[in-house]
Amino acid sequence: MQTLSGLKNAFRIYKGCSSLSLYRMSYITPHTLAANDKRTCYTKVHGVQSIAPLVRSVEETPEPIPTIVKGTIPKWIHGSLLRNGPGKFEFGNQHYNHWFDGMALLHRFQIEGGQVTYRSRFLRSDSYKQNSERNRIMVSEFGTLALPDPCKNIFQRFLSRFEMPKSTDNASVNFMKYKGDYYVSTETNFMHRVDPETLETKQKVDWSKFLAVNGATAHPHVDPDGTAYNMGNSYGKKGTFYNIIMVPPKTEGPEDTLNGAKILCSIAPHDKSKPSYYHSFGMSENYVVFIEQPIKMDLIKILTSKLKGKALSDCIYWDPNQETIFHLIDKQTGKESQVKYHAKAMSTFHQINAFEQDGFLMLDMCCSDDGNAINNFLIQNMRKSGEALDKMYDSIGRPYPRRFVLPLNITKETPLEQNLNTRCDSKATAVCRTENQVFCTFEDLHGDDLNDYGGLEFPHINYAKYNTKPYRYFYGCGFRNLVGDSLIKMDLGNKKFKVWCQPDLYPSEPVFIPSPNAVEEDDGIILSVVITPTKNQSSFLLVLDAKTFEELGRAEVPVNIPYGFHGTFSSSV
Repeated sequence: MQTLSGLKNAFRIYKGCSSLSLYRMSYITPHTLAANDKRTCYTKVHGVQSIAPLVRSVEETPEPIPTIVKGTIPKWIHGSLLRNGPGKFEFGNQHYNHWFDGMALLHRFQIEGGQVTYRSRFLRSDSYKQNSERNRIMVSEFGTLALPDPCKNIFQRFLSRFEMPKSTDNASVNFMKYKGDYYVSTETNFMHRVDPETLETKQKVDWSKFLAVNGATAHPHVDPDGTAYNMGNSYGKKGTFYNIIMVPPKTEGPEDTLNGAKILCSIAPHDKSKPSYYHSFGMSENYVVFIEQPIKMDLIKILTSKLKGKALSDCIYWDPNQETIFHLIDKQTGKESQVKYHAKAMSTFHQINAFEQDGFLMLDMCCSDDGNAINNFLIQNMRKSGEALDKMYDSIGRPYPRRFVLPLNITKETPLEQNLNTRCDSKATAVCRTENQVFCTFEDLHGDDLNDYGGLEFPHINYAKYNTKPYRYFYGCGFRNLVGDSLIKMDLGNKKFKVWCQPDLYPSEPVFIPSPNAVEEDDGIILSVVITPTKNQSSFLLVLDAKTFEELGRAEVPVNIPYGFHGTFSSSV
């Protein structure tokens, strides 16, 4: 979550799982009677399996341990799958409220010669160290407000409620690379440089020491030359802005972190006192695409949250009456397009890909018509069972892969009130309301059969070769539970998909690795960490043939692993 340390100044001025005993009924709201109307898909489920063991605290495994390989791990794989996610949900008798709050646990699956070893370490963030030293929650997280220190006197505890919320450095969301070094990040202004082999915490890095930003996402994009792009908010005397960040590819020395980073463009929010929350953004060859969605952060509530005893999550809300706005920023000039592309209210956490073709920009992403999902992942919800879990799951809108087609050549002569999308293979629409505003509707990147798998999230592509380019395949998790319970390969050529799933198994975000001398887009393998709530110490690293989506092998890990968020593959070749 974008940290708000500058707010004070700002305000001064078988498909494999038929054996599961679930009854499903897909339905669509009446709004779907019109082809371009907003749609909300749900999957009515009875008998959702409890996943409480997947969100329990575990011990770290700091030294490499062997795994038991079943099947075959291709010997051409040389490197490590690095994963990040929450692994500790309490200190002493104090518990975190939200899944996103858990302390970052870093994982490494090292693959060499067809064998796999595993190790994990808790990130030694300041938050982790302070909490551990006092055996209580000392630093507030997204959904948990740290209580006043009982060692302070009554007056000091009272005054502490008037202090500005401090940003956590609990970087539990993702691994990424800047200038050849590995970092772990969340969405505040702090990230940590880590050793990708030992997982040791090496250096805390503060974005605000290099740029006038109060945070950055955990999902940067990278150009082929290594130039990285990211986004972060700023709150200052000039107001609130969304900022496009560019980090150069070359390092200036062993101590260099973000030297040379610059703000490429600053975008004013539609409502400066209630900017949008965003988790990621899109990027094509020539444009950064920012999606200003109607998930809003109420800055007044955030400023007063500590005084009122509220967590940051309590200050974020969904406004379905507002439209979604797409902003295009030229990567070469840093100029924002005067044309704004609007769509009906939707929420998105992850983009799939974006590319330009024939005067259009295709933006593919996982979307939902319900923006309340971010507040659904309370620990108490994740640990529900029986009818309470069924009811919780049924209340959540499903994420689906969708494509928006944005016409790039809008001029004063562009006709109004007619569909500008001339691509014969596309059902998306783009209609000029005015010379600077285009209203867009999406096309589905799937058939109705995806409803049976709860939609799709955690998308991944052959990023190194096909990011910002036309592509055919993407991979993701199906969600017939609060976490992924299947792996899906989608073929955009026919909108058909292949599935890997087995009863009681919950796979993580799929990561694609191309095979040596790959010719076709899907020549390679998929890696995913799979865990189960029904057996102790039964996690494994799954290896699928990306083309056939058949299992090649698995490496069983004799320790418990919680369900995590994101990761990357680090090649050792």
